[in-house]
Amino acid sequence: MRPPELQGVIRRRMLVNFRADPEVVRRLLPAPFKPKQHAGHALVGICLIRLEAIRPTGWPAWCGLSSENAAHRIAVEWEEDGERREGVFIPRRHTGSRLNQLAGGRIFPGEHLAANFRVDDAGGDVRLRMQAKDGHTTVAVVGQEADALPADSCFASLADSSAFFAAGSVGYSANHGGARADGLELVTEHWTVRPLQVKAVTSSFFDDPSVFPAGSIRFDHALIMRDIPHRWRALPDIALGATGCGA
Repeated sequence: MRPPELQGVIRRRMLVNFRADPEVVRRLLPAPFKPKQHAGHALVGICLIRLEAIRPTGWPAWCGLSSENAAHRIAVEWEEDGERREGVFIPRRHTGSRLNQLAGGRIFPGEHLAANFRVDDAGGDVRLRMQAKDGHTTVAVVGQEADALPADSCFASLADSSAFFAAGSVGYSANHGGARADGLELVTEHWTVRPLQVKAVTSSFFDDPSVFPAGSIRFDHALIMRDIPHRWRALPDIALGATGCGA
């Protein structure tokens, strides 16, 4: 049975982006995915998203659910039916919603791990901390809405960054014991992002030297979007090959 399409509002979405060594990132990706590059860098990051009024399309908003969620992502490209595709591969997802945890990978694409979130979001200042309940993953971000990207970003402008990440609306994450990847598409009524000046950021995944050796990854910039009506569409899953073979 095809999963239902969902609709709701993205109340807050932060894309915290790092530039990384493409060869290091390639080793993390199963075939058919390979790193999508910009200015010679692979782009990886964390999507921290608050969803509200999430319900099957056509249902009234009052019956929708809200949740805080996090996804560690890698910008990727691959070939499908002879055509180049692009999106993101998601090594791990976390949620503060018990329902998302139960439904993810079963009723709707994308397995979610349970996590606790602490968020302070007021006046353009955002503080967020996520702690996975299994103790393996932590994320912390302190930021403030801004007018421009950092001067040392690998993107020349906000427009360049916006276009790059808008193309990542299709996401795949391993499921079914790692043999196949669930697909999910984010469809927004409009795409509007602002720079987020990050004052502090930590991620136990991206900070792990056994995954990203010293010098292979560096914070680049962050974006924030707010109050975006949207829909989630399930996509057909795809077979995965060996990790590190996405050439």
